[in-house]
Amino acid sequence: MRILLLNLGTESIQAVERALSGQGYDVHSDGGLTVDQILARSPGLLITEATPSDLSCCGLISQIKPSSDLPAPKIVMIVHGEALERARGLDLGADDVVSFPFEPLEFAAKIRTQLRQRQPELKLEAELKDALEREHLAESAAENLISKVMPRRRFWVLSILCLIGAATLLAAVTTVISNRLSRKDTLQLKAEVTRLNGGLLQTEELLRRAGQAHDSQIASDGSGTRQSLEAQTEAIRKKMAAPGAADNEALKRQLQETQNELKLLENESRAAEAIVHKYGCSVALLHVVVELRDKDSGQIIRIGADFAGKPLVDDKGIISLQTEGNGPPLQFDFVGTGFLVARDGRLLTNRHVVEPWWKDEELKELVGGGVDAFALSYMAYFPGSAQGIAAKVNRISKIADLATLKLQDPPPPQAASLELDDRSEASVSGDPVILIGYPTGIEGILARADSDIRQKLAENANDVTGIVSQLAAQQLIRPTITQGHIGDVLKDKIVYDAATTLGGSGGPLFNHDGKVIGVNASILKDFGGSNLAIPVRYADELLK
Repeated sequence: MRILLLNLGTESIQAVERALSGQGYDVHSDGGLTVDQILARSPGLLITEATPSDLSCCGLISQIKPSSDLPAPKIVMIVHGEALERARGLDLGADDVVSFPFEPLEFAAKIRTQLRQRQPELKLEAELKDALEREHLAESAAENLISKVMPRRRFWVLSILCLIGAATLLAAVTTVISNRLSRKDTLQLKAEVTRLNGGLLQTEELLRRAGQAHDSQIASDGSGTRQSLEAQTEAIRKKMAAPGAADNEALKRQLQETQNELKLLENESRAAEAIVHKYGCSVALLHVVVELRDKDSGQIIRIGADFAGKPLVDDKGIISLQTEGNGPPLQFDFVGTGFLVARDGRLLTNRHVVEPWWKDEELKELVGGGVDAFALSYMAYFPGSAQGIAAKVNRISKIADLATLKLQDPPPPQAASLELDDRSEASVSGDPVILIGYPTGIEGILARADSDIRQKLAENANDVTGIVSQLAAQQLIRPTITQGHIGDVLKDKIVYDAATTLGGSGGPLFNHDGKVIGVNASILKDFGGSNLAIPVRYADELLK
């Protein structure tokens, strides 16, 4: 972190440098700088000095603080006096004031405190900048959607949302840069950033990206590998048919190896087909809606709205978040996978699917900022069913990323309970595995749908719940099946390479015997595309 010593006397410079020595700060000393020159140096913290007889020389503080062009640094003032001078320095706008001479350890601690307070502000500034860029994308997507497929009656709704979103972000950036955010302000801005990132873009951007994915979708059913092996077989046979090559032992071995690989691939494909035929309808898409509750009052956090339902905007252009009124609740949508493990309607999945805030960094920050997150609803959508089934939390594991849900209505008749194999010998390195789930969630389903279906969804669906309901009504909810092999078996993890991604969490991992040996939990992004599953023995306690 860069620290600028401005207009300090010789003794003060020496004292400050001794106090901050060896702590890794980038300390520079200068004098006679203008406000623009100070901000151009981008210091994280400014240490300046004033005498008890004349504090007017530090009027630049009152100029630095309101600046909205660049982030204002924290300001610590050194005064040659006692309480009166310190009070005057604070009134000028300094973040802290220290009397000279000072204790080095105490002074260094004060500097660390100011820099700690600076970090959340810098992070929030970056989040808001990112949200502003997303807002521009949202405006473009909304304009395109409106002009092509949106009914005229919804034009004013999206227009207001886009205008309010832009005003919100611009006002939020100004508020953040002032460096005078209260805890309530910070919570509100973070909530707005999260909503803009996940809400306004959600429907339109989801459909747009799904269309792009549909256009470039590549099948991953192993047909490419099979064709390659068949081509190799044909090439070897041609070589063997050439004059003088019939007795070539090397070609014979190569042909045998290629045929063995083809046979193994065909056996694995047949095993996968049998598993999908038997259990494909037992793997459900889970849609979880999360809301926030104020810790102090226990009330739901809502978007402020007037009697007509129009969002309330304060004098700074920020959409109001309230705990009272008739505005809609602030909501977040999450998608995962779950599978039937008992005819009484119990589903096994991940804890981070049941409690999305458990792993989600954005929600974790909000939860730590004065609110509690809770799941408003769980809906399970089974393949072949025209509507979802509501569910509730059954049990949550205390030792692993696992949980169970209980369906509120009987499961579909075509859904069979999956058979679990919790034996350690059921998972062997190198063995083939089959994974069933909903990687990329709703977007993956839409990518497989025809363009006319996506257009109808754009015309009729206002949110994620509407999209999923319509997909179910048209019986388009079908899981993705991928194949791979076990790379390693650890005490609490199974490492495998069957393709998956976000949304596939909670999917069942089958061994070649057609039994579930693990629950897909996470992706190893930096390790060869490998993924991690929780061994099903960790679910034994949940299923008793």
